[in-house]
Amino acid sequence: MKLALFNDYQLGVVSEDRIYDVGAWVDWRAERPQESLVRLMAAYDQVSSRLQGFAEAPSQPLAQVRLRPPVPAPSKIVAAPVNYYRHQDEMNRQFNNAEHTIEKLGFFLKAPSSIIGPGDAVQLPRADRRFDHEAELAFVVGRRARHVSAADAHKYIFAYFALMDITMRGIEDRPMRKSFDTFTPIGPWLVTADEVENPHELGLRLWVNDDLRQDANTSDLIYDSYQFFALASSVMTLEPGDILTTGTPEGVGPIHPGDTVRIEIERIGEFSVGVEAEQSQQR
Repeated sequence: MKLALFNDYQLGVVSEDRIYDVGAWVDWRAERPQESLVRLMAAYDQVSSRLQGFAEAPSQPLAQVRLRPPVPAPSKIVAAPVNYYRHQDEMNRQFNNAEHTIEKLGFFLKAPSSIIGPGDAVQLPRADRRFDHEAELAFVVGRRARHVSAADAHKYIFAYFALMDITMRGIEDRPMRKSFDTFTPIGPWLVTADEVENPHELGLRLWVNDDLRQDANTSDLIYDSYQFFALASSVMTLEPGDILTTGTPEGVGPIHPGDTVRIEIERIGEFSVGVEAEQSQQR
């Protein structure tokens, strides 16, 4: 099932080119969307059969609504660095910096305040630095997890979605360079794990304007979604509503004000964001 947040953070089910407002069916509180999402995930086994009848709910064309970040306020974003071998080679070539893979680096955290949604704009804070796009498969934790094995991780993943990890290049640690406001576009909606089936055989592509920059498959991950879940849960408690994102493949490149960046993941969907100079630069 495709679950979207739209307009004033109402809950919708997406089917083809329409969105169905099902918030009243699950006691959704639009003024508290993250809390409502956590409550929905906890009760999903009980309400999913009701949601299957979404066609009875009020609907409108998908093109006429504003999609919001499908996970608006997680307690943390756990991110995988250098989790595709070809991206490791790319980093070494471009930056003359011998990068280790996730096996040595572990993971890093991004600020939840960096999240934006489909159709929003990435704000580049400095004119003297390079900023890159990174296309990633991400997922939301469905229930509290600690010391979960890779074999059991699928039981804790509620849904998948697309994520762009916008990055400022430089010598600073990753959490700083990747946590500026607007540096984590996510969307277009949540696709529940049962519908994705196998998250490790998904095509992933990203365009800047009309230029295809990244074209890969999640089968090339070093640590797949389940292994990464196990790694993160071995260190910290993962709370319902937390985001984990699995890293980017080769093809990373710069973005500039005026660009449009579009990401597409097989079985999940696509969305775009604009790129602008931050207002402080324009004064």
